Amino acid sequence: MGPPEGIERFVSLGKGRGMRAVRPFQLGELLFSCPAYTCVLTVNERGNHCDHCFSRKEGLSKCGKCKLAFYCNVDCQKGDWPMHKLECSAMCSSGQNWNPSETVRLTARILAKQKTQTERTPSERMLTVKEFESHLDKLDNEKKELIQNDIAALHHFYSKSMHYCDNAALEVLFAQVNCNGFTIEDEELSHIGSAIFPDVALMNHSCCPNVIVTYKGTVAEVRAVQEINAGDEVFTSYIDLLYPAEDRNDRLKDAYFFSCDCKECATKQKDGAKLEIRKVGDPPSPQAIRDMVRYARNVVEEFRRAKHFKTPSELLEICELSMDKMGTVFTESNVYMLHMMYQAMGVCLYMQDWDGALKYGEKIIKPYSKHYPLYSLNVASMWLKLGRLYMGLEKNTSGIKALKKAITIMEIAHGADHPYIAEIRKEVEQ
Repeated sequence: MGPPEGIERFVSLGKGRGMRAVRPFQLGELLFSCPAYTCVLTVNERGNHCDHCFSRKEGLSKCGKCKLAFYCNVDCQKGDWPMHKLECSAMCSSGQNWNPSETVRLTARILAKQKTQTERTPSERMLTVKEFESHLDKLDNEKKELIQNDIAALHHFYSKSMHYCDNAALEVLFAQVNCNGFTIEDEELSHIGSAIFPDVALMNHSCCPNVIVTYKGTVAEVRAVQEINAGDEVFTSYIDLLYPAEDRNDRLKDAYFFSCDCKECATKQKDGAKLEIRKVGDPPSPQAIRDMVRYARNVVEEFRRAKHFKTPSELLEICELSMDKMGTVFTESNVYMLHMMYQAMGVCLYMQDWDGALKYGEKIIKPYSKHYPLYSLNVASMWLKLGRLYMGLEKNTSGIKALKKAITIMEIAHGADHPYIAEIRKEVEQ
């Protein structure tokens, strides 16, 4: 089973293994697709998506036993049974007490697949799961403790349905999943599930990526977002590219244990605009700016934790108070202001405050278009959210314009024949 046509695995200078093109690829062209080695639907999407193929549709059929898994038809149910049987009986007997994390569920499925799958799968044409980097030797005590908690949960929830390897091997596997797992998202970047795509994991990171990864059900598709020449390395982005170089590299070091040496990280060309300071009155001192950046980073982390226990109105208050404080130093296009606006928009959407969500979205979209790469899923999803808000508020002219802007980006990132684009076209034509 050889690599997909037009790309190959190679040794990338200073980066280890990587992927490169052996022929040119045009903007929007599909380099390759990769079916999931294994995947798991997030609990919140049960009943909205098929547990096997992740199709979004109404009228899905329940598993007759647990009543918690949903399928398009008998074929999907049969296709999912080798994985669903790990959980079905336990879900029945445990009820609400059956609550392993998505990482634990995904890892259990990898273990089950490795018991029966001895040959390379169609997902491993260039890289196998067993070759994944674990970076176990680089983990701090906190990360190691989290892995031990996951191992304990695996034993607790799956001991009746499967046998495991020893603890040391489980440590390696969980570390591999943490470094190489993918989050499957829909057209608005809402979380649908988690998956393992070995060939996609072969690509190295750049903050100036030349490809983008999107999903068609449980298949990952990799498309060019720049023209790629024969011999060029194929780069994707592992992280959100909104933030300045220092933040991006802190995230890369924390999650993947390397720093990026791409052109954008070397020149920090966009950092000035991303960290724009108010120009009204006396300019703030360098120390005041450093203090406000430190405050902004802390409030981003505070909000992330608060989402687990605060009410929506309390979360909105955190956003508004932080924006008031940051606004004394930062402009509204500063990425830390945008981050809190995005969180506020999300809270408004949850509370069905459509006007409030629209107010924030209208402030976000222009600087998003400036800070993100040209064909960004973040920008496309924001145009899409705005378009749907406008349409819902009967501002159809603005809605159609926004939806068309989303389609323009998505035709490159997702491919013109993607089901999401067909759905949005119907919304435009209504």
